[in-house]
Amino acid sequence: MMRLITRSFLAFWLLLSLSACQKTSEPVVAVTPPTTFTNPLLASGPDPWVIEKDGFYYYMHTNGRNLVLRKTAKMSELSSALSRVIWTPPTTGPNSSDIWAPEIHFLDGKWYVYYTAGPGNCCGSQRLWVLENASADPTTGTWTEKGQLIVPGEDLWAIDATILEQNGNRYAIWSGQEAGSDQQNLYIARMSNPWTLTGPRVRLSQPQESWEINGFPTFPKVNEGPQILKHGGKTFLVYSASHCSSDSYALGMLTASSTADPMDPAAWTKSATPVFTQNPAARAFGPGHNSFFTSKDGQQNWILYHANPQAGQGCGDFRTPRMQPFTFRADGMPDFGTPVATGTALPRPGGE
Repeated sequence: MMRLITRSFLAFWLLLSLSACQKTSEPVVAVTPPTTFTNPLLASGPDPWVIEKDGFYYYMHTNGRNLVLRKTAKMSELSSALSRVIWTPPTTGPNSSDIWAPEIHFLDGKWYVYYTAGPGNCCGSQRLWVLENASADPTTGTWTEKGQLIVPGEDLWAIDATILEQNGNRYAIWSGQEAGSDQQNLYIARMSNPWTLTGPRVRLSQPQESWEINGFPTFPKVNEGPQILKHGGKTFLVYSASHCSSDSYALGMLTASSTADPMDPAAWTKSATPVFTQNPAARAFGPGHNSFFTSKDGQQNWILYHANPQAGQGCGDFRTPRMQPFTFRADGMPDFGTPVATGTALPRPGGE
C-alpha cells in the first residue's frame, strides 16, 4: 500500500513540475538590430578624428582638457563606445593647456597621437606634440611623451597635424603661421620618424579666396584642419577654411597626383569653390575639421565632421560630430554632398 501511495505522490509532483515549467517558459524572440542611425553622434565633439584597425574604430575629438580615446566596432554606436582618458596634461608648462585636435595614427608598428597644446594663453603659443604607445590596443598600455613636433631651427605657432605617406616617404601637414603674422596657412615637412621633422617646411596653401577669409578682419584669415584622402591615382588634401567663429566655416580641397612630390606647391591645385558648406535648413552651421573612414564591408566612403546646430555658436562645444556617406564622380573627384539634417535616419555603414 505504501509503495502505491509513493508512486502516486511522485507522479503527482512530476505532473505539477511539468505544468509549472510550461506556464513560466517564454518564447524566444529574435532581436533585430537597428538598421539606421541619426546625427549627431555625440552631444559635443569638435574636430572629430577616426581611424580603423583590426575591426575597431578609434575616435578622438577636442575637449580642451585632456586626451580621450574611444574604441568601437560600430561607428553608428559611438555614443556607447569604450572611453579612456589616455593622457592628462601637466599642471604647468608648454603643453599644459588648450588641448586641441588630437589624431591617432598607427605607424611603424606603434600608435602615435598628435595633438595641439600651449602654456595657457591660448592661440599665441600653441604648438604640436606627440605621444607613443607600443600596445596592440591603444586603449591599454602606456603612453609616452615624445616631445614637440618642430621644424629644425624654427619654433612657430602650429596646430592640427596630420600624416601623409606618399612615394615611400612620410610627411606631416599642419596649420601654421609666419613670424609676426596671425594668418593660418597649410605647411608640409618630411619626417625621419613619427616624432621628428627633418625640415624645411613648405607652404602649400594660404587663405586668399573670398570663401577662405570669412570672419576677417575681426579674426585672422584661416586654412586649418588638413586631412588626406586618396582615390583613383589622386591625393586630396581637404582642409577647413575661414575662421571657426563664422557660420561660413567650410571645407576646401587641394588635389595632386598620388605620385607627385607633395612638397612641391605647384603639384597641388586648389578647388575654386568650397567642397562642403553650411546647410542652415539641416541645422549644420560652420561644418568642418573633418576626417574620413571606410565602412567595415569596404564598400562605402564616409566623411566625419563637426557642425553647430544653430547660427552664431562659433568655436565652442556646441559643435557636434556627424557622419554621412559620400561618393566619387566619374572624373575621380569626391562629391561630399551637403550636410544631412540632424535627426534624419541614415542607413548604418555597411557591415554594421
